[in-house]
This record gives sequence, C-alpha cells and structure tokens, in this order.
Amino acid sequence: MGRMSRTRTALPWLLALAIIAAGVAWFLVTHHRVETTIPLPPRGEASYNPLYGLKLALRAEGQRVESRQRLQLDEMALAAGDTLLVYSDPRLLGYDQLEALFRFAEDGGHLVLRLPSWQPEESFAGDLADWLPIEPELLDPHCMDLFVPRQDDHVEFCRAPRFELAEDAEVSAAWRTRDGHHVFARFPYGDGSVDLLGDMDMIDNSSLDEGPHLAFARQLLAPNWGKGRFHLVYAADMPPLWRWLLTHAWAFLLPLLLALLAWLWMRMQRFGPLQPSPMPPRRSLLEHVEASGEQLLRYGKLGVLHRALRDAVLAHLRRRDPLAAAQDGETQASLLAARIELPAAQVRATLDTRPPVDTNEFRHRIARLIDLRKRL
Repeated sequence: MGRMSRTRTALPWLLALAIIAAGVAWFLVTHHRVETTIPLPPRGEASYNPLYGLKLALRAEGQRVESRQRLQLDEMALAAGDTLLVYSDPRLLGYDQLEALFRFAEDGGHLVLRLPSWQPEESFAGDLADWLPIEPELLDPHCMDLFVPRQDDHVEFCRAPRFELAEDAEVSAAWRTRDGHHVFARFPYGDGSVDLLGDMDMIDNSSLDEGPHLAFARQLLAPNWGKGRFHLVYAADMPPLWRWLLTHAWAFLLPLLLALLAWLWMRMQRFGPLQPSPMPPRRSLLEHVEASGEQLLRYGKLGVLHRALRDAVLAHLRRRDPLAAAQDGETQASLLAARIELPAAQVRATLDTRPPVDTNEFRHRIARLIDLRKRL
C-alpha cells in the first residue's frame, strides 16, 4: 500500500516534468537566436551636422579636417592646397564671400559648391553663372545611372537640378545624364579647381555608409588629397537666431506671449470706475430714519414730516418737469393736473403748504403726496 501511494504521488510530478520538457524541446527546435541592428536617432553633432560622417571618414584616412556651421573666412585661414566644401545654397552667400572663395581657388585651393535646390519657379543658378562657365538657367532633375565595379547598379541626382556648360567652358571631369546635361563638373580655376554638383545627397550622413557614395566622395576630394586641410561648412546660410525664431518658433512663442499678457492682466492694479458706486442701503441707516420719523410723530411734529415729504415731491417734480416746478399756485396745479390726469383742485390740495391739524389729516395728506410722486 505504501509503495502504491508513493507511485500515485510521484506520477503528477513526472507528468508535469514531461510536459515542461516537451515545451522546452519544442521552443528550441522552432526558435533560434538572431541579432538585429536597430538604427538609433543621431545624437550630438551628428543630429545637426549633415557632413559629420564625411568628417569622421576623412579623419579615419589621416586627413586634417575642420567642420564649421558658418562660413567664417577670417577664422578659417584658407591656404593653397586646402579644400573648402560648402554644403548649403550658394545663392545665400554674399558677393564679397563668393569673391573670396574664387580667389582661394585661383591661388591653388579646391572649392566644392552645389546648385540651389530645384524650384520650378526659381530655376536659376544665381551669381554662380557670373563666376563659372555655365548657363544661368537650370534644367529640371533627371536621374543619372551610376555603375561601380562589384556594386549594384543604381541611380543618383534624381532630385538635383541639371546645368548646361557655356560654349567656351573647359572642364577636367564631368558627369552627365543620358540626355547629355550635366550634374557634376570640375572646372580648372587658376592654380586650383572648382567643383559644381547638382546636390550633395551622396556625401551626407544618411548616404555615406554605401560603398559607391564613399568612392564618389574620395574622387570628389581627390585634387588636394593629402596636401592641406579640409574645411567642411555645413550651414553657411544659417540665419540669425531671432529670424529663425520668427520663422519656425512662432507657433510656440505666440501662445507663450498670450499667456504672459493674460498673467500681467490678472496681476495688474485695477483702478475701478471714475466715480464711486453708490453705497447700498444699510439697514441700520433705515432704522435710524424710521426711528426719527416715529419720534417726530410722537411729539406732534406733523408739519416737519409733511414739509419734508412735500419738498421731496417738489424736488422730484423739478427733475421730471422743470416748467411746472417753476410755477406756483393755480398755474402749477393746472399743469400738473394735465400731466397726471387728476383734478386741479385735488392737486392744489395735495401741494398745500398748511401743516396737518391732526394725525388722520396727516396720514391722508402724506398718502396723497406719495401718490402724486408716483404719478410724476
């Protein structure tokens, strides 16, 4: 009995272990470990410098390289044998800057420029046509086939404008699309050279990890390779901070300004109306008035109370009908009788100046004065 009991107790555990072993075996057979590379968003300089990858590649090749956000010619100290690559739109460079750049190329430097981004309504090369033997009007983009040994064939410059060379143009290297229009040309310029590209997408951070693009970058920078320093200017057209904020940050600054104005309005001192508001009636004052009237009535001062109410009625009459208030006697009674539609004799008796004789007459005359005031 004891052996059978132990067998029954161990049987569920053995069954559970068998199920777990089967699940583990199934998982190991149907699954295998793989490594996945997840590209992370760029950080640091790579997040704002599109030529950061080119900068690292040049340094890995042992070249001296400097990267700048702005074209600061005084601080760059360009010399013969240096290479200057301007990544931004050359139309935003001033005439003095372009003159200094082409003087640098004439003295033996290698200058690399790009065309403006393609815009059908503004398809002109700007001042570049005054310095280089190209036609000022740009042509619409067209892809160029690129063939690199041991690499897959692909196309480039699909979003770049194309340009035409002038009749007397002299080039040492050029790339053209199938219809014969240029997307890249190298012009001899004095002791140096000037390269003009449709765009520089092939050498920015997002494209430089491909073999054909690395080969193109090496050929592009070949004229002064190993001779001098490479200067990479990636945002020569960077506007001032205040202009950038007005252009891009207004959606944040406008609600912030409205919130600031609302806060100032809530915190500012309020001066109120020009004249003070009338004081609300107070119960204590009314009680004093009522007590004074009862005291005068108790001591027989009926004429004082009657005269006060009559004066109040006449003051109200002066505000409502100044002409009738300026009269007296029968004339005044007739005008008021016509206005309030009462007999003239009743109006004359109501405005009688004689003091009341007793309490009953006092109440009767007070009631008629109040009625007359309401009718005015």
